[in-house]
Parts: sequence; structure tokens; C-alpha cells
Amino acid sequence: MRNFILSLGILATFGLLCPSSFGGSETRYGTGTGSAGRVPTFTLDQAIVTALQQNPTLLNAEQEIKRTKGVIIQVRAQALPQVNARAQFEWIDPNLTGARIFGTTSTTTGTGTTTGAAGAAALIESPRSQVRDVQPPLAAASPTPPITNVQGSDVSYSISVLGSQLIFNGTTFNEIRGTFFQRDSAYFAFRNVLDQLIATVKTQFYQIVVNRELVKVNEQSVHLLESQLKDQQNRFEAGTVPRFNVLQAEVALYNQLPLLITAQNNLRISKLTLAKTLGLYFQPRRGENPPLEVVGEMPYMPRSINLADAIEMGKERRPFLKQARANVLNQLQQVRAAAGQWLPTITTTGGGEWVSSPINSSWHDISKGWLALVQGSVPIWDSGAIAGQVIQQRALLSETKITYDDDVRQVELEIQQAYSNLQQNEELVKSQEKNVELADEALRLAKARNEELVKSQEKNVELADEALRLAKARLDAGAGVQLDVLNAQVQLLTAQSTRLQALFGYNSSLAEFDRATGAQSTYHEMFANLAPRATKTKTYYTGSGVDAEGKPKQAEDTVVRTSIRRSRTSDSK
Repeated sequence: MRNFILSLGILATFGLLCPSSFGGSETRYGTGTGSAGRVPTFTLDQAIVTALQQNPTLLNAEQEIKRTKGVIIQVRAQALPQVNARAQFEWIDPNLTGARIFGTTSTTTGTGTTTGAAGAAALIESPRSQVRDVQPPLAAASPTPPITNVQGSDVSYSISVLGSQLIFNGTTFNEIRGTFFQRDSAYFAFRNVLDQLIATVKTQFYQIVVNRELVKVNEQSVHLLESQLKDQQNRFEAGTVPRFNVLQAEVALYNQLPLLITAQNNLRISKLTLAKTLGLYFQPRRGENPPLEVVGEMPYMPRSINLADAIEMGKERRPFLKQARANVLNQLQQVRAAAGQWLPTITTTGGGEWVSSPINSSWHDISKGWLALVQGSVPIWDSGAIAGQVIQQRALLSETKITYDDDVRQVELEIQQAYSNLQQNEELVKSQEKNVELADEALRLAKARNEELVKSQEKNVELADEALRLAKARLDAGAGVQLDVLNAQVQLLTAQSTRLQALFGYNSSLAEFDRATGAQSTYHEMFANLAPRATKTKTYYTGSGVDAEGKPKQAEDTVVRTSIRRSRTSDSK
């Protein structure tokens, strides 16, 4: 249910991002639409929704957010009260009580000798507690006092309930703040995976469309070559063309068949690849049938783009940079936590304890009371252990800052590459559209010329006195016409294939450009409580005017003047 809500929160903007030419049937089957052969059919929107619900990479990223929430709870518990209850019950055989204390030694009293076991009966081993050992009352001075042995209980028990609370230290609170940044990092990683997934689904969907069209183009070419072969065979049987023309037509046909087979295999592989991205399982009943079908055509909607604005938008919106910012802020808290070990640590403990009587096991004859303890410690000399940790954490902080700066340059590079690829593919699409028209016209003229020559040769056959000359003319004309048709067909096939590849390149480059600029999807922070509140603030503004920690950058001239002033000061010294 949470994944479904998550998908709805993201897919609210797909109506603006996806072309309207992608439509499907009305019958639903699973996550796509069902056909008569029980093969799920997907439009582009349906494929994206299915991927958001079932793709394992995105699901793992969502679980990572939940894991970091557990880390927050675990670390935060160190600063919250903790209550523990302990209980102890002990039974000792009375025959072992004296042996456990004195063994068999004997003592001498005023009236005689008492064995060690009898004397030990009056001595009790009390359980550890705040209750002191019970001593028998001293008898009044008397010449012949009666001796009374106190028999201890063979059962002892104690119950304590103690609570502890951290008052102050220099590490826990910084570690808690660091866990919040870890959670933010996992959230932005989730958004980065989501954008990459949408771009991947679009690219794989368009790959199926272009492979499907390439199969149609190659099938048309094979059908034309088959008709050419049949025509040449008929002419050869009529004696108007030599055997060479038939062989040439057969070679052209068998050269085209591998291209058709390769196109069909590429179509099957592209469908299997998309099915894996969508998280679809193999269905044994479908056998060799494709796992899915797609509905749609290859769109071409040119977009006007300003490179400088696109780069700035990418810096501000890319989750990739915001994740790097969260890593920097987390590492900054780790530095503070390491340095906080030099500060004092103060804790308090308090509670109650109930202890059984050493001579009576009755619950009504117990000792009870309260405990209170305040502890404090401060490091005086640790031989540099804390200093070493601080140095390590500061070095890691510098590494994350350097990584952030490099990530900014990486975003700039990705946007410029996607922009350049868009320009290239847009120019290719325009050029190949004109080339397809010219190749189609050339093929039409070649066919028309072929028909005119055939008609003229049939008319010339009626002239018997010119049979020898006409036979040679038919031979030359037939070979020339076949070669023209074949060349025109090859050029048309090449132009159509190149145009389809250019369309695919443009749409895939457009999907990559949207991902690089952070415009692949629009977020409304409707992620079923997955979005942290900090992500809605200026903490994660990653525009050009801030550094790795989000602080305003110094102007370049100020930095230059500062460096010059320092160099002059050092020279004067």
C-alpha cells in the first residue's frame, strides 16, 4: 500500500512529461493491458507506474530510508531515560550453609566445645544489597547465659528497578544530528534512483519501438527483394535476362535476411530487458512468446533549451547533489562528535530495591529502599587517542567536500553532454527526414523506369528483323534496371534505419537530459511519510552561490586579494 501511494505521489506530474501519443486499450491485465494471448501490453505511463511499484532497485532504496530511521531511533535512545528491572532468586541446601562458610572447624565456648557446623549455623551469608548483615543480639552479662543459634533461611531473593539518564556529554547529541543527515542522504538517494529508473524505462521503451519499426522496414525490404527475384526468374525463363540477374537477385535477398533476423532478435531482447526492469516474472505458459507488448510510436517534439539555465536548474534540483550535501553535513557532525569526547560525561541513576530477609523467606519480612547515584568522568590523558579520531574525521570531512565539488562538475558535464547529444540527434532527424523522401522518390523512379523499359522491350520483340540487336539490348537494359532498383532499395532502407536510430537517439537523449537537469519528475513531497522535513528547507539548496556546506561562496576577487595580501605579509617577514 505504501509503494502504491508513493507511486501516485510521483506520477501526478507524468501527464505533463509524457507525450500524449502513447495510448493503450481499455482492458486491464495486471499492471498493463491484456490482449487475447494473455500478453500484458504497456503504454509508456503504465510501464513507468509498474517500474515504480516493482523495480527491486527502487524498493531497496525505500528500505534504506526505513533503515536509517531505525538508526535514528537507536542513537536517540542514548539520550533518553532507560529503565531496567532485575530479579534474583537463590536456594541453598541447609546442609551446605556451614560448609560454604567455615567447613568443619570447631570453636571453644565458655561451657564446652562446639563443632564448626553448629557454630556456623549462626552465621549467615547475606545477598549483596544495601541491607547490612543481620547479627544476633548480644545476651546480657550472666554467669551462665543460654546460647541461642539463629537459623538462616535457605531461600534468598532480591528485586531492583533502576533508571538511568544521560545528563551531558559531547558526543551523543552530535551523533543524533548526524543520523538525521544520514536519513536525508538515503531519501535523496531514493529520489536519484527514481529519476534514473524513469529515464531507463523511457529508453528501453523507445528501444522496443525502434526495434519494432526496424523489423517492419527489413520485412518490407525482404518482400521487395523476393518480388524482384521472382520477376528475374520469370524473365530468365522467358529468355530476356541472363542467369546472372537471377543470381544477383538471390544474393541480394539472402544478404537482407540476416538483417531481418538480427532485427527480430533485437526486438525480443529489448522486450526481455524491459520486462526485467519492470519486475515481471517469467511465465512458463507463454513459452517463446514475448513477455510484454508496448503501445505507442516514436515521438518527435523539438524542445527549445537554454544551456546556462539548464545547468543552473540541474544544480538546484538534482537529488545527486543534495545527497552529497547531506553527506557533508553528516560528516561535519562526526567531527564534532569526535571532538566532544574531550568534554565531561555526566550520568545519573536512581531506583528502588527489595531484598528478602536473611532469616525469613516471607514476602512480608523484606527490606526495601531507594538508590540514587550521580557519576561524572572527564578524560585527562589518553595518549592522543581522541586527537587521532578528530584528525581522521576532519580528513573525511575534507574528502566529502572535495567529492561534492566534483559532483557539481559532474552534473555540469552530464547536462552539457546531454545537450550536445540532443543537438546532434535533432540535426540527424531533420536530415534523415529529407533523405527518406529522396530515397523513396528514387525507388519510385527506378520502378517506373523498369516498367517503361519492359514495355518498350515487349514492343521491340515484335520486330523480327532486329531480334539479335534487341536481345542484346534486353540483356543490357534488364541488368541495368535491376541494379538501379536494388541500389534504390538499399538507400531507402539505410535512410529509414538511420532516421529511426536518430529518433531513438533524440528521445533517449531527451530522457537523459531531463534526468541530468532534475526535471525527470516533479516532487510534491507526497511520499507516505518518507520525505524528511529538512528536505523542504534551504538546507539542501545546491545552486551556484553556495559551497559544500550550504554557506555563501566568497567572490573570486575577494579570494584573490586575500591570497595576495597573505603573500605580501609573508614576504615582508
